[in-house]
Amino acid sequence: MIMKLSEIKKHLETAEAVNFKLPSGEFVPEHFHVTEVGMVTKHFIDCGGVERLEKVINFQLWDANDFEHRLKPAKLLNIIKLSEEKLGIGNLEIEVEYQSNTIGKYDLGFNGKDFELLYKNTACLASDSCGIPPTKQKVILSELKPESAGCTPGGGCC
Repeated sequence: MIMKLSEIKKHLETAEAVNFKLPSGEFVPEHFHVTEVGMVTKHFIDCGGVERLEKVINFQLWDANDFEHRLKPAKLLNIIKLSEEKLGIGNLEIEVEYQSNTIGKYDLGFNGKDFELLYKNTACLASDSCGIPPTKQKVILSELKPESAGCTPGGGCC
């Protein structure tokens, strides 16, 4: 489930530390900085010709050479509150940017202790217009229940 701004604020109120876990299981170095909190607006037309407008809250994480730096939960809450006041951002979904080999964009989750950077996926937003067939549901035949309790193999009802 993708985290919204209200949810990160709720978690930060009781968190002892701010840790971000990468999809690989490794953690963003604990001396990271949140260099940006902002709203990103994407106005586009999908491949089916539908105009769309998406808005997300963007957090940019950066790890510098100041190894003694530790971002405290209260400090991040203050940055978020300032962003809400100055930028008028609402309770939108959060997207996190983090530099590895290139700038990666992640959804944000929470596992009860640490924030988790979750892989984002692309998708066709107009699959009905593009000719992409719907995904077929896989069924395990042995788990199907007969429609009539009296139907048995060889009984002629199937």
